[in-house]
Amino acid sequence: MNRTSSLPGAEMLRRATLEWARSDGVTWVYILKVMTAAYLAMWLAMRLELPSPSTACVTVFIVMQPQSGHVFAKSFYRLLGSLIGLTVMVTLVALFAQERVLFLLSAALWIGLCTAGAARYRDYRGYACVLAGYTATLIGIPATTLPETAFMEAIWRLLEISVAVGCSTLVSAVILPKTTTAALHNALYLRFGAFAAFLLDGLRRKLERRAFVAGSVRFSSEAVGLEALRAASSFEDPHTRLRSGRLARLNSEFMTLTTRFHALHQLRERLHRQGREDLLAAIQPCVEPLEQLLEPLRNRPLTIEDAARLAERLERLSVETRAAIRTARACLGTVDEETLLDFDSCAELLYRLIDDLHNYSLTHASLAAHRHQREQWGQDFTPKANLLAATVAGIRAGLMILLFGAFWILTAWPSGGMFALNAVAVTSLVSSSPNPPRIALQMAGGAAIASVFGIVVGLFVLPQIDGFTMLVLVTAPVIAFGAFLCTRPRWAGYGPGVLIFFAFASLPANRTLFDPSGLINNYIALVLSMLVSAALIAVILPPNAPWLWRRLERDLRRRVVYAVSAPAQNLVTGFESGTRDLVVQAYGLAARSPEAQESLLRWMFLVLEVGHAVIELRREQDALPALPPYAAEVPWRRAIRAMGRALIRLFVQPSAENRQRALDAVQQAIDSAREAAEPYALHFEQAPVRRVLSYLHFIRASLLNPHSPLPPLPAPEPRHAA
Repeated sequence: MNRTSSLPGAEMLRRATLEWARSDGVTWVYILKVMTAAYLAMWLAMRLELPSPSTACVTVFIVMQPQSGHVFAKSFYRLLGSLIGLTVMVTLVALFAQERVLFLLSAALWIGLCTAGAARYRDYRGYACVLAGYTATLIGIPATTLPETAFMEAIWRLLEISVAVGCSTLVSAVILPKTTTAALHNALYLRFGAFAAFLLDGLRRKLERRAFVAGSVRFSSEAVGLEALRAASSFEDPHTRLRSGRLARLNSEFMTLTTRFHALHQLRERLHRQGREDLLAAIQPCVEPLEQLLEPLRNRPLTIEDAARLAERLERLSVETRAAIRTARACLGTVDEETLLDFDSCAELLYRLIDDLHNYSLTHASLAAHRHQREQWGQDFTPKANLLAATVAGIRAGLMILLFGAFWILTAWPSGGMFALNAVAVTSLVSSSPNPPRIALQMAGGAAIASVFGIVVGLFVLPQIDGFTMLVLVTAPVIAFGAFLCTRPRWAGYGPGVLIFFAFASLPANRTLFDPSGLINNYIALVLSMLVSAALIAVILPPNAPWLWRRLERDLRRRVVYAVSAPAQNLVTGFESGTRDLVVQAYGLAARSPEAQESLLRWMFLVLEVGHAVIELRREQDALPALPPYAAEVPWRRAIRAMGRALIRLFVQPSAENRQRALDAVQQAIDSAREAAEPYALHFEQAPVRRVLSYLHFIRASLLNPHSPLPPLPAPEPRHAA
């Protein structure tokens, strides 16, 4: 009786424990890892008699992440960036040891270049750029007073960083590892279920505009984030490296899939607004089998086995859909050419959507094998950054190091070196964040908190203790508190501020000096430089100013230029990835302006519609048979090239006149293609010019959409009676 009655309580305890492990447990495991790696690195640095164990601790705090793949990737690029930075700075010290002004100018130039590189790449390559500038400053600024020690300082810093990197990777891989590979697979499995629900709601016309916009932004963000997971997981798992090409292909196919559905959804919505319910009803029998096939996958993880079964069913559905489209087309009877084009455009997009789903499921199913032919994938995810924005970030960093360095030289402040060094560190670390002023201000708050803890510990506690164990006990609460703040997105800047600056100023060196005035001076320098840096970042060419997201909006429009004129190699993936990366950047920078975000999203939808249709036109023409009706100089192909030039003019310089010219060029291409179109007796898949017509018609509908961000068409000239 007692045993039976105790079972529900035991089950509740087990479930509660599992729930805690998935939520708060993850946080405490991360805190444990940070503390273990930091104290292991500090102990090794002290045992090896390295001059500055605090540098090892700071490195741990920077590279530690909840997932081991990110730790491995950041550690690798930290070592690479540190080696480059140390090499450059030792060279500069050797050249300009006697000239502080020339040294400061050359250091500002180097740090500006590194910061611009970090803003340009915004991935692990960007992190290497950050470290190349920060590490150079870490060596170069102290070396201005003692240039003869620069080389040995560089060696010590490299050894301390290497010890920290080794401890971080070891702890991350051994203590309750949370792998990036598992997160990658989980993201892949869950993403398709969410997209299946999104797709079904759209096909059934139950998707409101707000939900459609939110889903589009979400899937764009996930595509960019998945690429970072793929890059990080390659560092920790050889099996993932064997599948790296398929994972990149899967992400590219998912982006194509979302764009195809977006085009179909937008076209059906336009027909609905025009009251073309008869045409929507005609295409509905072709849509319903796809709805029935995807319904069991709604909000359900797509496993590899599920993907294999889905691929088989989609292959059969593709054949059935062709027959259903032909039947529905015959049932239309005698209708005008505009209705035929609307039907053909819907049918082509639906058929291509099923084909894209089939390709995606085949690639997903192929992940079961270590080696597979779908691994051969020659297209790369290509993030897109605004070169002017990256240049501005570099100029800002260079100006700040000149300003802070000049202040140090003119005032001869004993802690001026730390004042200047910290400003460079902050500028570099926040350069790639969506809102650098906010993160810098939070780090200033973290530095202020660290100064309170650091002064109490450094002046009143450390002189009273002896031994490494006691050092761990008195500093553990501060490090645990800082690591906890790092796990909270709202306080993301406070955590690094507490950890880095407490370790930087308060942890003892191997040759410990009790210097109360120096400690207080250092903390004044740290907090003051943080506050001034945050203010200058917000004032000097601020990175989230309207001019920047307007530049990104311009770059977004120019993705249509890429679709029209870029080489065929990497065309699809380059267009999809670059467009989504720009949207994610610009959407984050315009967070304080809902009107700007709405404008960006409207441009995104138009660019994806027109750009993808242009790419499909190019692919159709590349696959044309070598027959006279399809030659490169026939009128309809010349008209398409003229249309491409008109689209470039429109998206480079949107205006009512350019919009009208583009519409005229599209109409001319449609008229020319109609004259060359194959007879309707042929199946649609056997008639390339008719498929070309469907894409031309879709481009025309997109340009005519009254909800597009394009300027209104010029009013027609009034007709005067004779």
